[in-house]
Amino acid sequence: MRRTSFGDWPCSIARTADLLGDAWTLLVLRELFYGESRFDGFIGTLGIARNTLTDRLRRLEGEGLIERRAYQSEPVRHAYLLTDKGRDFFGVLAALSAWGDRWLAGDAGVPVVLRHTPCGHDTEARVVCSHCGEPLHHHDLTARTGPGYPDRLLADPVVRARFGTGRPLGDDGSERT
Repeated sequence: MRRTSFGDWPCSIARTADLLGDAWTLLVLRELFYGESRFDGFIGTLGIARNTLTDRLRRLEGEGLIERRAYQSEPVRHAYLLTDKGRDFFGVLAALSAWGDRWLAGDAGVPVVLRHTPCGHDTEARVVCSHCGEPLHHHDLTARTGPGYPDRLLADPVVRARFGTGRPLGDDGSERT
């Protein structure tokens, strides 16, 4: 059975879930952030099947989140390194960790603590407004279509009900035409 692809949906959450939405992909990325870079290292830390790991690494490389670099010539062995696109995913993993720490940690406490090296304090991810720096809460937000939302869908009554007029606003606050 073939799974539904969300790669073309007009939603960045759906597109990201389509690309990275399985647990193994997230765990491979986590290991990369923890400093693992070698195939056998992923096998050892994750207990992942070789074919599954090969598939996830190929997908991450194909999507530009990691790059392969040979570190040995005979036999050829590669290290897997995060690209800028891959490093930019850290905030998502940190947010997942913060949510898990709050809701899944249990009585023993959080399993992993992040330390902000420059200030020397333990920390957790927070989602804040990029304009004012205040924490974002779902009840303080509204969603509207952006410039990449397909024009062909703007007349759909469901879309109009979800996003208001269905016309995205420009930087000046006027409706996009």
